[in-house]
Amino acid sequence: MMKRRTLCTACGFLAAFLVWTAAVCFVDVRAIGPQGSEVGLAGLNQWVHQLTGVHMTLYTITDWLGLVPIAFALAFALLGLFQWIGRKSIRKVDRSILVLGGFYLAVIGAFLLFEEVVVNCRPVLIGGILETSYPSSTTLLVLCVMSTAVMQLRALIKKPVVRRWVSAGIHAFTVFMVVGRLISGVHWFSDIVGGILLSAGLVLLYDAASRLDQT
Repeated sequence: MMKRRTLCTACGFLAAFLVWTAAVCFVDVRAIGPQGSEVGLAGLNQWVHQLTGVHMTLYTITDWLGLVPIAFALAFALLGLFQWIGRKSIRKVDRSILVLGGFYLAVIGAFLLFEEVVVNCRPVLIGGILETSYPSSTTLLVLCVMSTAVMQLRALIKKPVVRRWVSAGIHAFTVFMVVGRLISGVHWFSDIVGGILLSAGLVLLYDAASRLDQT
């Protein structure tokens, strides 16, 4: 029952992401971006952007801190590799690690897809270049990697107190990164919302898949 509920919730978030993306593509599309670039949900996005302003220092900080989830992903990848080598068979690698590897590939696939399918471009030029911005790749990376890291660490960290502190630290970091990315002004509000919806759907799919071997 829990697995089915998780799967249904995941599908709900992914459906919401598709609806939100359609709204960004077709609702209130106006040329309010740099170099006359068109932006969907223009009124909402422009209002939030004017409210937050642009803070390039915060952008730089969150950009560099984007290496943290990458480091977590590499650490779990190395854990899987060591298990594979040590146990001499990929079938003997912990199932949760194998599912996590497939999840990472899905996240990379989503990132590459939206690098090619341009929905929105940034509200500011980065190094004089107009970059794609939907959904927020930093939001996607942080939410997907750090959320699944918490799930993995629940099993790996045996002491409850340490587990709670580590989990709290990861959650605080995740909130800082998502909010910081919005406040920095390098993304439209719709970019952040899109990243949150897509990440929630993918993470819940991972959660459902990781429960398949549970009775």
